[in-house]
Amino acid sequence: MENKIIREQKIELRKQIRSFKRNFTQEQRSEQSHFVVNEIEKHPDFLKSNIVMAYWAMKDELDLSDLILKWQDKKQFLLPCVNGDELEIRRFQGLDSLAAGTAFGILEPIGDLFTDYKSIDLVLVPGLAFDSNNNRMGRGKAYYDKFLVKTNAVKMGVCFDFQFVESVPVSAFDVKMDAVMPYQER
Repeated sequence: MENKIIREQKIELRKQIRSFKRNFTQEQRSEQSHFVVNEIEKHPDFLKSNIVMAYWAMKDELDLSDLILKWQDKKQFLLPCVNGDELEIRRFQGLDSLAAGTAFGILEPIGDLFTDYKSIDLVLVPGLAFDSNNNRMGRGKAYYDKFLVKTNAVKMGVCFDFQFVESVPVSAFDVKMDAVMPYQER
């Protein structure tokens, strides 16, 4: 259980990030998503990975669809599906294999369940906020925290520039990333 101070800090940071998201244009989302996808494509952990868990983005998340579609013939992509309080992992088998999920209306694969979590090489992890110590804060349901402890995969957080903050409040059950790929102007 989180202590009260950490919980309050997370609530406040979530409010700040939601405020930034409201003012974030589709053009900014596309530009930053494209930049981060290009950075991922050059990253050694991505290049050597055969099985990659990604996600199909909600409207306010960094969009990885170009990465998934470009590399789907060279790598096996897995996508999460929300089932109650847990993530189920399914194989991505093309755009035709996606349907609107029941929890958030996100496109989710309808193919076979994937349960060999130890064979996943890389997980591209969304979140509301990340920091330079590779801490991550999600939306508060702990979907990813519960899943990530089941795999030995490299955990790579991906985010927009405003989601890369000075410090993320963390609890004992929060899973740290191995790397974070934020949009950063050069």
